[in-house]
Amino acid sequence: MRILIVEDDARGRQFLVKGLRESGYVAEAAPNGEEGLFMAEERKYDLIVLDVMLPVFDGWRVLERLRKRGLVTPVLFLTARDAVSDRVKGLDLGADDYLVKPFAWTEFIARVRALLRRGPAHQAEILKIADLELDIPRMHARRGKTSIELTAKEFQLLCLFARRSGEVLSRTVIAELVWDMNFSTDSNALDVAIGRLRRKIDEPFPTKLIHTQRGLGYVMEERNGE
Repeated sequence: MRILIVEDDARGRQFLVKGLRESGYVAEAAPNGEEGLFMAEERKYDLIVLDVMLPVFDGWRVLERLRKRGLVTPVLFLTARDAVSDRVKGLDLGADDYLVKPFAWTEFIARVRALLRRGPAHQAEILKIADLELDIPRMHARRGKTSIELTAKEFQLLCLFARRSGEVLSRTVIAELVWDMNFSTDSNALDVAIGRLRRKIDEPFPTKLIHTQRGLGYVMEERNGE
């Protein structure tokens, strides 16, 4: 198994390469995003371990370019950036896992093994629920042939619902994942935001997709006649 490490910190890079080689993997490394992107495109890897804060091209840009060019190699973000919004951004761009520094080696190697077992699968760039279609790279939504204009935050909220369709999401979970904050229990800001989204996504169409589960939260699923 061949693994590419893209990490600008020399000590961290050497530590990862040495540890992976001792674990039986072929490990190669790049010190910046530009070189990492070049190596990922020119050679075949089974996994890419990618830092976010990199010289030349940051990790977000590297991953975005790889996915847009059709490369489906699993990517593990390894970074000191621990905000929920950063983790959501990484996953939305197509990362397969996200591990925050400092980390335990045993956890890191366990995640590496899990991703290698899973193989080259990353989150779909096109999400479909009933007649709703979300084009992730273009941040474009439509129902059937009708294009729907959304703000960036509305699109992020809709992607969350679509990725976890059929799962009831509490107001707390939605607030943390989309706004990276906790709304107070007496605040209706989140409900107002979801109401605006439903007016765009559901109101003009006979099949409703976003539903309120009283006392629990919200769920996206196809329900005819509602």
